[in-house]
Amino acid sequence: MLVFIVRRLLQAALVMLAVAFIAFTLFQYVGDPVTNLLGQDATPEDRVQLRADLGLDQPFPVQFARFVGNAVQGEFGISLRQGRSVAALIAERLPATLELSLTAAVLALLVGIPMGVYTALRRGSFLAQLLLTLSLLGVSLPTFLIGILLILVFSVTLGWLPSFGRGETVALGSWSTGFLTVDGWKHLLLPSITLAIFQLTLIMRIVRAEMLEVLRTDYIKFARARGLSNRAIHFGHALKNTLVPVITITGLQIGSLIAFAIITESVFQWPGMGLLFIQAVSFADIPVMAAYLCLIALLFVLINLTVDLLYFAVDPRLRLDRPGGH
Repeated sequence: MLVFIVRRLLQAALVMLAVAFIAFTLFQYVGDPVTNLLGQDATPEDRVQLRADLGLDQPFPVQFARFVGNAVQGEFGISLRQGRSVAALIAERLPATLELSLTAAVLALLVGIPMGVYTALRRGSFLAQLLLTLSLLGVSLPTFLIGILLILVFSVTLGWLPSFGRGETVALGSWSTGFLTVDGWKHLLLPSITLAIFQLTLIMRIVRAEMLEVLRTDYIKFARARGLSNRAIHFGHALKNTLVPVITITGLQIGSLIAFAIITESVFQWPGMGLLFIQAVSFADIPVMAAYLCLIALLFVLINLTVDLLYFAVDPRLRLDRPGGH
């Protein structure tokens, strides 16, 4: 187990180093920060002085080493668009994105897994066929179209829910949350449902396919021959083994919720990191873009590491395949 963890940590460190190199390259070859900060009318002396202050006159290896050192400490420089610390901007927007992604992930799991189990156990029923048909729509329709349709129905036509913004929030130290206010929940519902629909339908179809596969195995037939009840077979044996491969897929999807919340945040003007990234792209704000890339990569690495450890702990076959297993 220890060797497995150390190996995964080393792989995670290499991935983060590669991402840091890509992000740092953006500073070198996408635009000139000196021109963006000083403008076209700056004197050559001002340009030379600012370049020296930013450390851009140093060799490439020295700059990259300093960039990695600052990134480890959570420092990514100053935003060219807003003139503020990138770390401060990320800290302001991170709670909104995590709040949205967490709500979408919980919704996808709480609805997707039971729907997958139901469509597998009652695959000939009308409701199961209807759910499968609706899941095709959820997988096929683009996220921005789902968001626009929800806004049209629940905000414009019915007027039940707000269509943009985060609503009223409560500050808990440096962290802000809308979970503690009614207005925050109203603003959260539509974007979280929009973000969750694709993941929900995907989880449902994966659980259904895995459950049908498990129900065909020999040990399920032996369990039936022993006289076990359907409830014990379905939920005590089949569901447990169904969830083993689902853990990996679900972990990756949770990471994608955070990474690809950009579209949902743009549609609903949700003040998270995705919207900040879109604004940075339009202004060529390279420090913000690089920080976002590194942060998303770190979240993916941490989630994948957690999923690997959970998979290793849940599936005993992996432990038996390791050196020294019996």
